[in-house]
This record gives sequence, structure tokens and C-alpha cells, in this order.
Amino acid sequence: MFNLYTSSILQIQTLKKIVFLMVIALSAFCYAQQDAQYTQYMYNTVSVNPAYAGSRGQISLAALHRSQWVGLKGAPVTQTFNVHSPIGYRGVGLGLSIVNDQIGPTSETNFDVDFSYTIWTSTEGRVSFGLKASANLLDVRFSELDEYNLDNNLQQNIDNRLTPNIGAGVYYHTNEFYVGLSVPRILETLHFQGSNLSTAKENMNFYLITGYVWDLNPFVKFKPALLTKLVRGAPLQVDLSANFMFSEKFIVGAGYRWGAAFTGMAGFNISRKFLIGIAYDKETTELGSAAFNDGSFEVIFRYDFISSKNNLKSPRFF
Repeated sequence: MFNLYTSSILQIQTLKKIVFLMVIALSAFCYAQQDAQYTQYMYNTVSVNPAYAGSRGQISLAALHRSQWVGLKGAPVTQTFNVHSPIGYRGVGLGLSIVNDQIGPTSETNFDVDFSYTIWTSTEGRVSFGLKASANLLDVRFSELDEYNLDNNLQQNIDNRLTPNIGAGVYYHTNEFYVGLSVPRILETLHFQGSNLSTAKENMNFYLITGYVWDLNPFVKFKPALLTKLVRGAPLQVDLSANFMFSEKFIVGAGYRWGAAFTGMAGFNISRKFLIGIAYDKETTELGSAAFNDGSFEVIFRYDFISSKNNLKSPRFF
């Protein structure tokens, strides 16, 4: 009985190490490094599309925290802060974003400045064109992986390596519909290269985001949404979600990340200005059934500086 118990403990520890190495390989050292992942992407659009900057019509501030695969050592943890607003000149929007992403021994911070220009196409329709200028700060502590006897090529740490990048996007919306296409980082920067190994390479991530809002009755709005992300060397990511807003206050919804996870979401408009949202992901892969994976959690706070002169009648659903 003791030998059986000891064997089970050793198997679990070995499994944890294998999964940890898979996370590192797929998330930090693989050929196609991906951008941070969000479940509540519909409230965080400016992080992936610079053309969204200023589209809310007033200064808008948001902060998001995401803990992925809680319980798994080295799993991704992401914090995002952004602020954006239209400025005095008609049609121009500006924004600032800071994204901090930690995966195992890697820490990556992006500082983004967004610029958008909007053209009215009809009485309700607007199309915006956006540009993003960013600086990436990468820190990789290979020394933390010594216990796994990694290749000798992975012995020299990357300490706060700073690299620039640019991005672009286009965004169209009316009062009920929106669609956007963007590439937040165009330059394919190679952060590290060994004799037979390339790692932490920035590949272009292509985003398509869209959604529509239906007024089911005076008290209920329904909004399905879609986000698709394509990056070379990684599976196509498709996020489908559906949210209901009740009495302009309460938001509940669910989603599905194709082949990866089911998600649940809830939100509350404390006022016309202040939104709080939470989300939970449950993996559908083998990783989701692991005893040490408690799922992924996300929380977002958004505040709009709506003046008394603003004629906004109800909270924006996107």
C-alpha cells in the first residue's frame, strides 16, 4: 500500500513537471509567440485594435486581471490597463495601454500608444482607422529551469530586452453593430536565438472581432459576439459568446473557445459610468481535467468619464 501511494505521488509530480514544460514550450519558447488571451475581449477591444481608441465618445479607463489555469505552477497571469479618448480635433482618438504578461520564467510588458481617425459613413455608421506604436520589454529567467536539465543554449537570461513594434487596425460600428480587423504587432522580432533553437519570436497575430446588439424588449438586450485570432504556427482561435443585459444594469452570458474552454461571464453597471465584469473559463482539454487546474479567472473594471452634457441615454454594450 505504501509503495502504491508513493508511486502515485511520484506520477503526479512527474505529470506536473511535464505539463509545466509544455506550458513553457507552447507559450514562451515556441516559434509562434502569441499575444495575451482575454475572455472579456468585448470590454477590452482597444488592447487588440488601435482603431477602437476614442470610439466610446469620452475618456474611458479600464483595468483587467487574468489568472489562467489556477493551481498550475508557472501558468499565465496577465494585467492590462488602458485609457483612451477622442480629442478636440474632430475624428481623432488617442489611447495608452500597458499589458503585463507573465508565463513561467518569462515576464513581458508592452507599452502601447494608439491613434485613430474616424469617418462618418452614414447617420449612424462610422469607420475608424488606427495605428499602434509599442515598446516590448522582455525578461526571461532561464536559470529558474535548471532543475529540469534544459539545453545548454538556455543558460543565458534575457534581462529587460526592449524592442519596438507597430500595429494597425480598422473598426466599423453603428449603435447596434461592430466589426474590426487588426494586427497589433506587425514586426516579427526575434528575441533570442541559440545554435539550433529560436525562441520568443514575435509573429503577427491577426484579429477579427464582431458583434450585434438586439433589443429583445425595453428591458432586455442580447449581444452575440465573435473573436477570431490567427497566428502562424498555432491553432486558429475562435471565441463565441452571448450576453444578455437586463434593465441596463445586469449582464450575464456564456461563451465557448473552440476546442479549448467553456466560459461564463457576469457584469454589473454600477452606474452609467462604472462597469465591473468577471469571467471564468473551464478547459475542455486534458489539461482541464487535471486535479491541480482550477480553471481561469478574469475581472475587469471600466470607468467612463461621462459629463452631464453628454446625451448618452444608456450604457454602451461594446
